[in-house]
Amino acid sequence: MTSEAPSATRAPSSLLAGSTGAGTDASLGELLRSRRSIRGYRPDPVPQEVIREILADAVLSPSSMNTQPWKFHVISGEVLDRIREENTRLMLAGAPIQRDVTVAERYEGVHRDRQVDIAKRLFGAMGIAREDQEARLDWTMRGFRQFDAPVSIVIAHDRSLEPVGPIAHFDLGAVVHALVLSAWSRGLGTVINSQGIMQGAAVRREAGIPDDHVIFTAVALGYPDEDFAANHVRSARESVDDVAHFVGFD
Repeated sequence: MTSEAPSATRAPSSLLAGSTGAGTDASLGELLRSRRSIRGYRPDPVPQEVIREILADAVLSPSSMNTQPWKFHVISGEVLDRIREENTRLMLAGAPIQRDVTVAERYEGVHRDRQVDIAKRLFGAMGIAREDQEARLDWTMRGFRQFDAPVSIVIAHDRSLEPVGPIAHFDLGAVVHALVLSAWSRGLGTVINSQGIMQGAAVRREAGIPDDHVIFTAVALGYPDEDFAANHVRSARESVDDVAHFVGFD
């Protein structure tokens, strides 16, 4: 482990580098193969200039008809703490979920199987037994708190785009992927986390998000805690043969 303070130029940690040696000069393939979701963070603040560099990379993403629908609300400090507290309080109190976009209540079939698989891997790494309801609740609370990351980037789009919402959502997926890869190349971990914005009204109020911005998702961001076991978990991926259909090739 290293005790050096994080900076905009320091190389990624051994956790981020994995077996590929991924760094700021890593190939796209190396970044894709080494990246993983980070659910445990060091408390070190992330310099605003580093986040600006990450967002400058992200906005190079393609978008339908060059609409560039993305809006970023970058939240930290006391404001983020208030969002965590209110989101957690309301969720524990059984308040109805308030999202700007509709999400599946429950996945089915192979999609549910994949969801269960990653949960088993994470709980196994953290030593959380199936019958340990207290530990499972604590894990859920971590999600509501955006895993205590020092930064949350809330991604939104203009409400005027709602008639073509699915297309804007597709474009936001592209920009989020670029964001997490750019962060990873700089030694920063992320996890795409919609649990932390389940109470959208609280997020909007505390962060000053305009009513004409549709809150889509959030990305927790910070320097990974290498001692947090779940950070070393890798999710399984289907092979190309299982998900691709080639037509017209020799």
